[in-house]
Amino acid sequence: MAPRALAIAAALALAVLTLGPVGVVLARAGGFGAFGPGDWQALRFTLWQAFLSATFSVVLAVPVAKALARRRFAGRGVLVTLLGAPFILPVIVAVMGLIAVFGQAGLVNRLLGALGGPNLDIYGLHGVVLAHVFFNLPLAVRMLFSAWAAVPAEHFRLAASLGLSPRAQWCVIDAPLILRVLPGAFTVIFVICLTSFAVALTLGGGPRATTVELAIYQAMRFDFDLGRAAALAVMQLVLALAAGLVALRVAGQAGFGAGRDRIMPRWDGQGGLARGWDGMWIVAAALFLLVPLAAVVLRGLPGLLLITPDTLRAAGHSLMVALGSTVLCMAWALPLATRRGELLALPAIAISPLVLGTGLFLILRNFVNPFDMALPVTGLVNALMALPFALRILRPEAEAVTRDYGRLRASLRMTPLAWLRLVWLPRLRRPMGFAAGLTAALAMGDLGVIALFADPDRATLPLQVYRLMGSYQMEAAAGAALLLLCTSLGLFWLFDRGGRLGAEA
Repeated sequence: MAPRALAIAAALALAVLTLGPVGVVLARAGGFGAFGPGDWQALRFTLWQAFLSATFSVVLAVPVAKALARRRFAGRGVLVTLLGAPFILPVIVAVMGLIAVFGQAGLVNRLLGALGGPNLDIYGLHGVVLAHVFFNLPLAVRMLFSAWAAVPAEHFRLAASLGLSPRAQWCVIDAPLILRVLPGAFTVIFVICLTSFAVALTLGGGPRATTVELAIYQAMRFDFDLGRAAALAVMQLVLALAAGLVALRVAGQAGFGAGRDRIMPRWDGQGGLARGWDGMWIVAAALFLLVPLAAVVLRGLPGLLLITPDTLRAAGHSLMVALGSTVLCMAWALPLATRRGELLALPAIAISPLVLGTGLFLILRNFVNPFDMALPVTGLVNALMALPFALRILRPEAEAVTRDYGRLRASLRMTPLAWLRLVWLPRLRRPMGFAAGLTAALAMGDLGVIALFADPDRATLPLQVYRLMGSYQMEAAAGAALLLLCTSLGLFWLFDRGGRLGAEA
C-alpha cells in the first residue's frame, strides 16, 4: 500500500501545482481577458513558426538519420552523442552561438560578404525558426535513428537478395518507418515550439515576431493584465493538447517484427552516389550543430577573465535551482513511474510556466514577500516542466522491473522498503541518472519564470547572460555563457555517469 499511497500523493500534488496556479490567476483576474489585435498576431506567428520549425526539423532529420543508421565510420558513436547536446543546451548559450555564426558579424555573413553576397538577418521569423531547428533537429534525428536501428538487418539482406531497387526499398521499408515515427516527432517539436519564450525574447523581431508565450510575458510584466495572460495560456494549452490528439490519430503502430539481433552490414546504399549523399548530410548536420557550440567556446575563453562576483553569485543561484529541481522532479517521478502517471504530467509541459509562476507568486504574497521566493518558485516550475521527460525515461524501465520481479517479490513477501532498496532502485539507477542529468541541465539553463520576478540580487546565470547582452557587454556575456555551458553539461555528465557507475546490468 505504501507505493500506491506515495503515487496518489504525488499525483494530487502534481494536479494542485499545475491547475491551482492557473485557477488563482483566473480568480485574481476575474475571468478571461479579451484578445486584442496583437494577441491574434502572436497566435498566428506562434502557429506558423511552430509549424515551420517542426516541419524543417523532421524533414531534414530523415536523410541525416538514415545516413547515420547505414554508415559505419570512426567517431560515429561520439558524433551521435554530440548531436544530442543542443537539446540540453541552455537556450541563451545556443542563441549566442547562433549569433556568432549567423549574426550580422558572424561567420556566414563574413563569408557571404567576401563572395559579394547579401547579408543574412538572424532576427525575426527566420531567426526563431533557425534556432528551433538547431534545438530540435537532433531530437528528430535520434528518434528516427533509433527506429532505423531497430529494423532487423535480415530485412535489408532480403531486399538485396530480391534485387529491390532503391525506390522499391524506400516504399517497403523506409516509408512505413517514417510514417510511423514522424507524426510523433513532429508533434513533440510542435508543442515545444508553441511554448517558446527565450528564443522569441532574444531573436524575435518586434510585434510581428511575438509568440504566445512572449505575449503572456508582456501582459504580466508590463501591463499586469492577468486575465489576458490566463486566456492566452489556456489557448496555448488547448493547441498543445489538440496537437497531441492529432498525432495519436495519424501515427502508425505497426513495427517490423523481430530479428536475430545479429550485427550485419547494411545491404542498401552501397553505390558511390549513395555514399557521397550520406556523407554530405552527415557533414552538413555536424557543421550546423557543432560550429555554434565551438563558437561559444572560442568566444567565451577570453571572456572568462571578465567574470564578476555578480556572475559567480548568479551561477551559485542557478546551481541551487538546478539541484533543487532535480531532487523534487525525481521525488515526483519515482512514485508515478509505475502508476501510469505520464498522462498526468503532460499538461505540465503545455501550460505556460510564466502563468504557473505568477499563480504561485499570487498564492505566496499572502504569507511572504513573493520576490524573496523567486529562486524556490523557479526551481519548482522547472521541476514541473522536466517531469514529463523524466517519466518518459523512467516508466518503461520501472514497468519492466515490476513485470519481471513482481512475482518473486510476492513469493518472498518483501516489504515495500526491502523491495525499494534491494530491487527497484538498483535496477533503475541508469535511467534515474539520465533523467536526473537531463532535469539538472534543463533547469540550469532555464530563462523563464526568473525573468519575470528576479531582482539584481537573485538573478540566475541565464538571466545574467541576458542582462549582459542587453547592456552590450558581449565579451563578458560570452564568458558567462561559456561558464553556463560547462556547468550545464557538467551536471548532466555527473548525474548520468553516477547512474551508470556500478549499476546492475
